[in-house]
Formats: sequence, C-alpha cells, structure tokens
Amino acid sequence: MQVILLERIEKLGQMGDIVSVKNGYARNFLLPQGKAQRATDATLKEFESRRSQLEARNLELRKEAEDIASRMEKLTVTVIRQSSDSGQLYGSVNTRDITEAVSGEGFSIERRQVQLNRPIKTIGVHEVAIRLHPEVIIEVGVNVARSEDEAAAQLRGENVLNRDDDDDYEEEVIDIEEVEEMLEKGPSGADDLLQAIERATEGDDDAEEDTGADDEDARKDTTGT
Repeated sequence: MQVILLERIEKLGQMGDIVSVKNGYARNFLLPQGKAQRATDATLKEFESRRSQLEARNLELRKEAEDIASRMEKLTVTVIRQSSDSGQLYGSVNTRDITEAVSGEGFSIERRQVQLNRPIKTIGVHEVAIRLHPEVIIEVGVNVARSEDEAAAQLRGENVLNRDDDDDYEEEVIDIEEVEEMLEKGPSGADDLLQAIERATEGDDDAEEDTGADDEDARKDTTGT
C-alpha cells in the first residue's frame, strides 16, 4: 500500500514522503494512529492544503518533547526483582515495567514509546531508549536489583554479585570439601579431622593466654608488684 506520511517515521521517511508499506503495517499502525494516510489524489491535495499546519503542530510537539527530555536527562529508575546468585532474573523486566517505573518519577509515557528490543533478564543498570517524539529520543537508566541497598550499590559502580562475603563463602566451601575428603578416609581421616579441630582450638587458646598474660603484666606495672 502507498501512504503519505503525516510525521517522520524512523527508517521509513519524513513528513510528506510517499512510501510503500505492507498492508498490515498500514492498517494496524500507521493509519489508525494518524501517522499516515492512503496516498490518493484527494489525500495528496488535502495534505498540501494543511501542510503548514501539520509542520507547525509537529514543531510544537517536538519542543515539548525536548523540554521533557531535558528534565529526564540522567534519569535512572529502579526495578526490584529476584534473581539467582549469577544475576539471572526469575522472570524479566519488560516495557510495561519500565513505563510504570518512569511514570512513577512523574513522566507520563506510553509502552509503545519504550524502545526495548528484548526483555531485560539480568541484574544490572541497563540503558533503555525512550521515544518522546519521532525526532526526540532519550536514554534512561533502568537499575534492576534484588533490593534497594543493592540498587544503590550498583549506582556507585559496585558489582553486587562479587562482594567480599562471596569470597568468605568460597573459603567455607573449600573447608567443607576438605572435611569430606578426611571423612572418606575412614578412621584415619576422622583422626585427621579431630587433630585439625584441636589445632584450631589451640590457636584460640593461645590467643586467649597471650591476652591474659598481657593483662597480668599491665596489672603488675600499675601496682608495682
């Protein structure tokens, strides 16, 4: 189908261009949303008669969009989701979630304005394009985290999936594996495990004894006895 564009359409043309599009695209999107008209002699004459009016209206809408874009600059919204330890979401963040998050910050947008190629499925800060006008597109940050604390940490540039407590966990896993290896040896392994526990306990006792000795020395220095 041939249509005449009533506004700029990305990858299709500018206002006033006559282009060929698939019938379904024209009937389901361009025509019902007033973005184009069938290109006939009658509609071409009608367009030319009100072209200046359409251009003025487009300029007004673009200025409004530019004003909103200036206020949305550096905007980051937070979306809380559960995920695995690797950061893979149990579900996803889609255009509806982003629309609600941005609207929650006081900016009224529609789902069709969110330019998301595929749903977000991982923890992190993602840049998403918002089309405020055919000629005005702005990117906002979508901070997907498991909690508000993690969201704040991600904004500081921290990797919430690789914190120090994870390192402690790794060490604990290694210790458990060592215990299992000892137990697999049978009685001799059990003896090794008991000795390891005793060594660890002795270390704590030595530290306590050292502290006690230091305290005793301090008391002697104070009393002179």
